[in-house]
Amino acid sequence: MSTTEPEIHTFQAEVKQLLDIVIHSLYTDRDIFVRELVSNAADSLSKLRHLRLKGETLYDESLPAEINISTDDAAGTVTIQDYGVGLTHDELVENLGTIAKSGSKAFAAALREAKDNPADTLELIGQFGVGFYSAFMVAKEVRVYTRSWRSDGENLCWTSDGSGKYRIETTEDTQRRGAKIVLKLKDDAKEFAKEDRIKEILQRYSSFVPYPVNLNGKRVNTIEAIWTKSPSEVKKEAYAEFYKFQANAFDEPLQTFHFSADVPIEINALLFTPTQNIERFGFGRMEPGVALYCKKVLIDPHPRNLLPEWLRFLRGVIDSADLPLNISRESMQDSALVRKLSKVITGRFLKFLGDEARKNPDNFAKFYETFSIFLKEGATSDHEHREKIAPLLRYESSATEPGKTTSLKDYVERMGENQKEIYYLHAPKRSTIENGPYLEAFKARGLEVLYLFDPIDEFVMNHLGEFEGKKLVAADSADVALEEAPDAEGEPLPEEEAKALCGWLKERFGDRVESVEASRRLVGSPAAALNADRFMTASMRRVLKSMNQDTGAGPSVKLEINPRHALVKRLFALKNDDTDLAGAVADQLLDNSLMAAGLVEDPREMAGRLNTLLERLAGSAKS
Repeated sequence: MSTTEPEIHTFQAEVKQLLDIVIHSLYTDRDIFVRELVSNAADSLSKLRHLRLKGETLYDESLPAEINISTDDAAGTVTIQDYGVGLTHDELVENLGTIAKSGSKAFAAALREAKDNPADTLELIGQFGVGFYSAFMVAKEVRVYTRSWRSDGENLCWTSDGSGKYRIETTEDTQRRGAKIVLKLKDDAKEFAKEDRIKEILQRYSSFVPYPVNLNGKRVNTIEAIWTKSPSEVKKEAYAEFYKFQANAFDEPLQTFHFSADVPIEINALLFTPTQNIERFGFGRMEPGVALYCKKVLIDPHPRNLLPEWLRFLRGVIDSADLPLNISRESMQDSALVRKLSKVITGRFLKFLGDEARKNPDNFAKFYETFSIFLKEGATSDHEHREKIAPLLRYESSATEPGKTTSLKDYVERMGENQKEIYYLHAPKRSTIENGPYLEAFKARGLEVLYLFDPIDEFVMNHLGEFEGKKLVAADSADVALEEAPDAEGEPLPEEEAKALCGWLKERFGDRVESVEASRRLVGSPAAALNADRFMTASMRRVLKSMNQDTGAGPSVKLEINPRHALVKRLFALKNDDTDLAGAVADQLLDNSLMAAGLVEDPREMAGRLNTLLERLAGSAKS
């Protein structure tokens, strides 16, 4: 009920422009108005708490610190009330009718400059705290009943339909401190007058508001925002319950990472590693599971650009008071604040994993067994964090027992003084590496070799390039230069004979090999096919082919023969005595080497040749 003639005001020109942006293009979801108005109510209660701590005398001290929301389906209204600081007449004009805190001219200029960049527009509007205007997305009329915390405050009512004018009048309808906002909904927004609809929105966006939020007399937010607490204040059971709530999970978290920071950006983060990696079970690609909040109010439950894609296995919450509430999904990737947030969180989580590896190696081993594929994905795709990921990688090696792993750092610490490179070999399993021709050369020289079992591992090594100044090199690469094995047995073919045999073999094999050379690396094997292209190994070729990717020409191979091996010596003699048989043996020797290198795609021709050789062998034995 009005007790004075209403004052009619015209919105400031910049407010008219702002209203048009808010109503037509700022928010992608209309239901966001609930989040904005509840957030404003929470801010009002926080300001009142600050005044109380300062010792100010407050009007109506008995009122509870809570937010009350009511819906009226029949009348088509929704009401949001708080018992916060309220507004005076001048504050109504200043806060709801004009934009004066930073200067209307400055705001108008900034708005004009940002109009071609939606991300800048959103950030600008967030800085001016104008989420109140989101109410006009759904309301054909908005009434704000308010009374200031000051003892001389008036009972006021601010009313507008958002078309360009508003009115202020005193009223007897408001006797309590704070603000009550009544939205008379548009015909196409009547859904928001239903209790279930508002409850769903509150549970999605406002579950962690630091004050009770009541809907038609029943409290909605019952889960505590434990990420804002000190880790020492939170029990393990509370973490587990929150993880289950946030991740919609039934398991216990494998790891809990809880931290806060004030610089370079204000952050409260609570992240969890699940027990299982569901991608391993064929359930498809995991979706991002870290929700983004601003002052305990949800911005986005599943932001795709908040953290690097390879951290999609994480679950939890990141809260930053520095973010504007109205940042949209579309502008996330363009926001400098979000990029800074991502960099800080990713760096701190990698540091957390490093600490886990040192302090809780068994727990880190469980994590690595389950989620190592994500770290490896990060090493190949995230240039910014690649060097921080590298120390976390673990591999079996020729110096470890089966099933035990080592880090690159530990490998480097074991290296001899003159060793300049870190060596690795790739195969599906350990026995394949240890029974192949490549490892023997390094074992004979006391050189450790890392064992890579995952198809992605060679991509990881290629992207890393080096570790602590030591180049990462495939042990089956033709680029590896090794001295004569110290324990080599038997007399080698004379140099001229070995050279002649290599020439004959190269002529026979033609383009199948780049070159044939006498080897100084081989110990017990007659020959080895060495990869001459470090950027396209056999396993990489198989991976790309499985993805229907063009791998270009055939594999680039250099064949090395062991001039000390009995088979090679016999082959030299045979090429002059029985050219056909020598040719078949040579072809088989090459195919055996290609097979050991994983480069034989069609073994049928080799099988036919083997049968011919077996027939010759059987005939020779019979005679």
